[in-house]
Amino acid sequence: MIATVSTEERFAWLLAHADDNMVLAQRLGDWISRGPELEEDIALGNIALDHLGVARALYTLAGAVEGRGRDEADLAMLRSEREYLNLLLVEQPNGDFADTMVRQLLFDCYQLSLWEDLSTSDDVELAGIADRALKEARYHFRHSSGWVIRLGDGTEESSRRAQRAIDTHWQFTDEMFQGDSEDYRPAWEHAVTSVLAEARLTIPQDRFQRTGGRSGLHSENLGFLLAEMQWMQRSYPGLKW
Repeated sequence: MIATVSTEERFAWLLAHADDNMVLAQRLGDWISRGPELEEDIALGNIALDHLGVARALYTLAGAVEGRGRDEADLAMLRSEREYLNLLLVEQPNGDFADTMVRQLLFDCYQLSLWEDLSTSDDVELAGIADRALKEARYHFRHSSGWVIRLGDGTEESSRRAQRAIDTHWQFTDEMFQGDSEDYRPAWEHAVTSVLAEARLTIPQDRFQRTGGRSGLHSENLGFLLAEMQWMQRSYPGLKW
């Protein structure tokens, strides 16, 4: 699919999906030492590393496609907020544990379809990245769906927080299906609605949706995240990961 588009379109696509994983990795990394229990602290750290690994692979491929000598560090650390193309969903603050798990579930269901499709792409390099990412995405989905069910079908307080998280994050979901990603919507809706039904949670009736991330129009949340993430590389140019 990606192999048939122009070099500029392919580069932008790779950047967008690298940015998704990079930003989400940073968000999840903030849970390290703050998880509700030790096992979960370790799990969230490992999931963050999975997303970081995918981001690095996509940035490296994007740099090769661009052909201007930029590497993964340049693309991750030396672009401004307006140059980032990630989904608005992944830049949303962690909030409480229910917020994080709901955000993760909504994104995990999307990446399951994305990587499954691209693992058979004619673009051999991208297919290799997607195949590895798919194995991780399956675990991520089991983890987030299990927690959303546990929270939604748990105590009155955990259910309230999970429903609030759904109500908050649902407005960022349409952006995942812009352009050629619309084909992923049916599988995503089936996976999400199945989990929410088991969790005794409801899909919001308010259909208002926010977009803009893929065009570089972000909430203030991304600026703060990038300032923290990039300060060392910008203060000491030439540092390597």
